[in-house]
Amino acid sequence: MFLFSVRSTQPHRPDKICARSILMNQTQPARQQAIPLDEQLSSQLSQQLKIKPIQVEACIRLLDDGASVPFIARYRKEQTQGLDDTQLRQLEQQLGYLRQLNQRRQSIIQAIQQQGKLSPALQQQLANAGSKSELEQLYLPYKSQRRSKAQSAREAGLEKLLDTCLKSRGHQSVATLAALFVDPKTDFSDIDTVLEGVAAILHARMAEHPSLSTQLRHQLWRDGVLRSSKINRKAASKEETDNAAKFRDYFDYAEQIRRLPSHRALALLRGVQTGILRLKLQLEPQQEQQSVQQIQRALQVPDHGGCHQWLTEQCLTGWHKKLQPQLQKVLFNRLQEQADAEAIRVFGVNLKQLLLAAPAGHKATLALDPGFRNGVKVATVDANGKLLDHAVIYPHPPQNNWQPALKTLKQLCQQHHVQLVAIGNGTASRETEQLVSELIADPALTTDSTAMPLTQITVSEAGASVYSASELAANEFPDLDVSIRGAVSIARRLQDPLAELVKIDPKAIGVGQYQHDVDQTRLADHLRCVVEDCVNTVGVDLNSASAVLLQHVSGITPTLAANIVSYRDQHGRFNSRTELNKVARLGPKAFEQAAGFLRISQARQPLDNSAVHPEAYPLVSAIAARNQRTVESLIGDSAFLKTINPADFADPQFGIPTIEDILIELDKPGRDPRPEFSPVRFADGVNSIADLAVDMRLPGVVTNVTNFGAFVDIGVHQDGLVHISQLADRFVKDPHQVVSPGDKVTVKVLQIDPQRKRIALTIKGL
Repeated sequence: MFLFSVRSTQPHRPDKICARSILMNQTQPARQQAIPLDEQLSSQLSQQLKIKPIQVEACIRLLDDGASVPFIARYRKEQTQGLDDTQLRQLEQQLGYLRQLNQRRQSIIQAIQQQGKLSPALQQQLANAGSKSELEQLYLPYKSQRRSKAQSAREAGLEKLLDTCLKSRGHQSVATLAALFVDPKTDFSDIDTVLEGVAAILHARMAEHPSLSTQLRHQLWRDGVLRSSKINRKAASKEETDNAAKFRDYFDYAEQIRRLPSHRALALLRGVQTGILRLKLQLEPQQEQQSVQQIQRALQVPDHGGCHQWLTEQCLTGWHKKLQPQLQKVLFNRLQEQADAEAIRVFGVNLKQLLLAAPAGHKATLALDPGFRNGVKVATVDANGKLLDHAVIYPHPPQNNWQPALKTLKQLCQQHHVQLVAIGNGTASRETEQLVSELIADPALTTDSTAMPLTQITVSEAGASVYSASELAANEFPDLDVSIRGAVSIARRLQDPLAELVKIDPKAIGVGQYQHDVDQTRLADHLRCVVEDCVNTVGVDLNSASAVLLQHVSGITPTLAANIVSYRDQHGRFNSRTELNKVARLGPKAFEQAAGFLRISQARQPLDNSAVHPEAYPLVSAIAARNQRTVESLIGDSAFLKTINPADFADPQFGIPTIEDILIELDKPGRDPRPEFSPVRFADGVNSIADLAVDMRLPGVVTNVTNFGAFVDIGVHQDGLVHISQLADRFVKDPHQVVSPGDKVTVKVLQIDPQRKRIALTIKGL
């Protein structure tokens, strides 16, 4: 057994890349040039995604022209024949992957050709390779390596001896034939060294045989069993011992590699990276014998004769020492890639749910970032998230200044007409909830005619500390303490999760599974796409959005976002979408991509506060004119809009799907697609794991969903796990089919392990 590197030594080439990073990223030295359509590429994508070739070709043209997925999905339905954003994102990602695959294929073919080793059979194998891992496995024997024993043996003419042995059917032994090739002046000065050289050539042929490697790789993936074991260390520290305990389920573990779920694969691979586990991919004895027989047939080993036994033994040795380790490395990389892809997908689904969580809305908010010794940080923001006031209170041990803390909160609530109280869910959160409960119960607040009814909500702090220490927060609040910045972020993420969470690196939000173990570039690319889709789904208020939020709008780069904010600061609010054309460096293409996703309330043109694209304004005017109505009178008139037949206004530019979308938007212009906000309260008296008991039923909030279950915050500073088997009374293949981050649920406690800080929960039957 041996330790291996699960990361390829090849330069990174992300498998999945979103439009912003491939096609629209103007921060790169030069924009990617449009690539001519390739019929074979279109055909591949059509078959893989099960969509028509004409749809594929239309999408490729639009993407290469710089269009974003959100723009194509909403405003180019006629060209794509109605492909939705999910299909378009898959096409975009797979297009980038196939183009990179073809580029790598050509470079490999050229490299092997320069070596003079590109046979027709190998060229066909390379042409048929459908993934980068297959390509790299085929190329592996031809990579520039240090001088090998096989190379030296070939230069010494020992390949002729191997060919003689393979053709021999006589009784001459291999040692007898080898004696004829002994040369005292070379490294092959006796029979043993000659035989070692011939064996090295045989093993090299095994590795270089393209169809053999492919067949054995498929067999090893289909039938191989991945076995893990603990690496024993004589003098392990307590920290190392405690870390190893996390992997004790895998100290003696075995499972077919093709059946490993992504979360288990990542756990095993993490165990290897941390030096705790050792992995080995093996075949059962009968299957291994079949593999060796395949090798013998491929190399045409004679089934009898004096050389038969030696050649058979060398085929087995070559399998164990050369080919099997080589294929194992390829398949471990394949396992890592597949596990990465699934983990990244799960992270993206969870992030989307968080970003599209219900906003509490434009209400004055008091935010509390709880703590014991360092106090509770307090920030009050107005309905638009502007900081009004801040303080630090010390209601908890060791200071125990409960009444002064209450007095401070009461003054802030009355002074700023606070409606919402946001409490961070970190240390001292439940204790701070008790403080706020007493505040809300204060008769002075409920009877004060200037005060508003208070609503208390617990808010996830995930990523708040990252934002508070960021350059962005420092620029916004240069004179504010880092801890107070965190409280401001908590308040704003309650008011509008999307607008605030986009300021934080998505990876810092922590809603994935083994997110630090996956390919970080691929993860970042995918999450950027998720953020882009969410921002454009909701739309952005042009006159209040931050530069960070604006840069996720279709067609707007960070530079353009900064220019928009700068223009707004100099000239005041935008009164129309067309005014965007006055922003520095914002040209016609960027305007086309962005305009439909930007909203302007109280604009001169009422359609500027809707998702109707400016290019369709004449169409709306034509609908109004034909019915002797004004555009303003159409908006919100549901009964009248239902009488309009989209086919009556269809033309080559605007087809029925687009007109139907316009009529829906006119009915409820600028409608927020996010759900209605509803707060959740944790159970009173349950503040820590010590307060839990088996069979206890508790309210909770889903914080994270993985392939093996859902984590639920029940207010004890340690999320409990609802295993996938405990999510429903039926079989659940994907937990996302049952729950999503942010869902309010009722759970029952199954098991409590205070030492390992683990809580097992169930939702079944509740």
